[in-house]
Order: sequence, then C-alpha cells, then structure tokens
Amino acid sequence: MGPEPHPRRPRYRDLGKYSDWVEFAREEETAASGPAALKLTPSLVRDVVGFGADRPPISPCAGSTWAGDGVVGQEVSWSVGYGPRTQAWLLRPAGVPGPLPGVLALHDHSNFKYFGKEKIADGPGSSGPLVADLRRREYGGVAFANELARRGFTVLVHDVFLWGSRRFDLGGDGRPEGDGPEEIMAYNQAAIDHEHLVAKYCSLLSTSLAGVVAYEDRVALGYLKSRHDVVDGRIGCIGLSGGGCRAALLQATSEDISVSVIVCMMSTYGHLLDAHVAPHTWMFFPPGLAGRADWPDLAACRAPSPLVVQYTRDDELFPLAGMTAAHERIAGTYSAAGAPQAYVGQFFDGGHCFDQAMQTAAFEELARWLAQGTSVKVVAG
Repeated sequence: MGPEPHPRRPRYRDLGKYSDWVEFAREEETAASGPAALKLTPSLVRDVVGFGADRPPISPCAGSTWAGDGVVGQEVSWSVGYGPRTQAWLLRPAGVPGPLPGVLALHDHSNFKYFGKEKIADGPGSSGPLVADLRRREYGGVAFANELARRGFTVLVHDVFLWGSRRFDLGGDGRPEGDGPEEIMAYNQAAIDHEHLVAKYCSLLSTSLAGVVAYEDRVALGYLKSRHDVVDGRIGCIGLSGGGCRAALLQATSEDISVSVIVCMMSTYGHLLDAHVAPHTWMFFPPGLAGRADWPDLAACRAPSPLVVQYTRDDELFPLAGMTAAHERIAGTYSAAGAPQAYVGQFFDGGHCFDQAMQTAAFEELARWLAQGTSVKVVAG
C-alpha cells in the first residue's frame, strides 16, 4: 500500500488518500517557476484565458419590439464569427427618451443551458414553468434585467456560447430538441457532460471556456457601445454565479466596463480544494491562471476601476473562509491602488442566490457609479 498523507497535512474530502498531491504539486510548480506572485493586467488575463482579440459584432440586426410592465424591449441579434447567431433582448424604461447608462445583464450557468437570457429577463413570450422555478430559487422570483431597465438603464441581455440560441445540438442527429419540460430537463442533463467535451476542444484550440465566453461577452459589449441610446463611456455588467464569473472575466479583459457587479462567484482557489471544486463550471478554472495568480486577483486586476462583489454567508458553493479571504485580498489590491472606496464588498445572509434585497443593493451601486458625471437620472432604490 502507498503512504498515507502526513497527519499534519490537510486532508481534502474530494481527494482522500491523494490529499498530499496538493502540496506536492505546489512544490513542483514553485521549483519550476519560482513564486507565483505575478501582478495581473487585462492584457495578461487575455493571454492566459485565450481568445483575446476584440472584434465588432458581425451583421447586427434589430428586430421586433414589444412593451409591457414599464419596459420597452427589442429583439436584436449578431454573429460572433462562428456558430449560430447570438439572439439578445434590449430593454429600456418605457417613456424615457434619450441615452441612458448601459448594463450588460449576464445570465447564469445553473446547469440550465437550454435557455440563456430568458432566465433573467422577460421577453415577448412566456419562458415556461422551469424558468419560473429557477427564478424563485435564485432571483426572488424577479426578472432582474427588466427591473434594471425600469430603474433607468439601457439593458442588453444576450445568449452566450453553450446557452439558448448559442447552444449545441445534443440529439446526435442534428434535429432540434423539443421544448416541453421533460425535453428541456433532458437537454440540461446532457449538457453537463458536454461541457467537459467542449473544455477539451478549447485546449486543442489553444483557448479556454473562460476565454471563449469572455470574447463573446466583449462582442456583446461592442454592440451595446454602438447604440445611440447608451451614454458614451457608461456601461456596467452584472451577473449571478456563472453570470458573476462572466462579470469578473469581462471586468478583467475590457477597459470599457465602468463598473462590474459579481454576485456569488468569489473565493480564493485554495479554499475550494476541500469539496468545492466539482460543482463549478470550467469557466471558473481557466488553465494557467492558478499558476500565476488567484481568482480575486483576476477580478481586481483593473483596480481602481469600480468593482462590487456580493457574498452570501451560507453559500453552498463557496466556503465562508474562502469568500472572506477573497474579500480581504481584493480590498488590499484596491487600497494599494489608492482607491479603497472603489471596491464594495457586501455580505448577506442566505444561500447561493441573488434575492431582491441583494438586487436592490446592487442596483444602487450601478446607479451610483454609472450616473456619476452625467445629467442622467437613475432610480437607485
């Protein structure tokens, strides 16, 4: 039998008798390259995650409009250069003319890939009972992108690689899937394993899932910047969980984001090693990042650019110690940049969610940072 881990070393539930692998790997990395105390920059993050170029949306198209519940919406689409066209919704408050601050509302992962934008936004039709259930669990029953629009923002919510209009055909024969609850649930289950396959293709194509998603989100940002109904230079982004991962990546790779709100997607990597790795998407683990820096370093690499991070104390996907350490690490980065006030870390009671109290606090921060220096009136609370 092989040697058991040293009794004084940490024992990780996911690794069991391989717990000593963690220390061995760290010693090997340090011996090969020295300490990994490297300051991240947006350019370096792009190099690490791959797909670092900026390209404008191809053949953008505006479609039909609708109105209801204080919001005017429009269907828009574009190509990112591969795969099916990205479908998106642009939302604005009804009866409010002129340019408004822009926000990219980023849908989550949630192991629910059949839909994307529908999870966080109300469009021209119903999204069905499964989306309603998800919103009750994660969003306090609210389509938060529409609420943002009602408060005085031009909001773009789009499908990203693997979700909604950008999802793969997983039936094996190329036929479209059905849209009943059972078919949707079957698709979502199949898509869990499919993400591992996509991650392998990303490696073969010299990129990562984080890089592909961040690239597509930057294309969407380019579309929003091009709109005449958006205040020039005033665009933020916000998302929960996988959407928070996207918000961190977008903040880190684009100088055009004025403020980023990351919800329930923050921890140091080291604190995840004890039973908190398996639940997460490949977006959260771009190959090569952990050898250079930590996840909070990526989120804070554009300090003093405003950054808001919301944590929940009973988040089942992140240990409280990891969240606290990340908060302290980000706060230290912003203090070192001479702008401690530009980082806002908010802790809430509860589990992994973006409930109405958290939404109110987040929207107030978006209003505070995006309306600065403009004559635009944004409803904060």
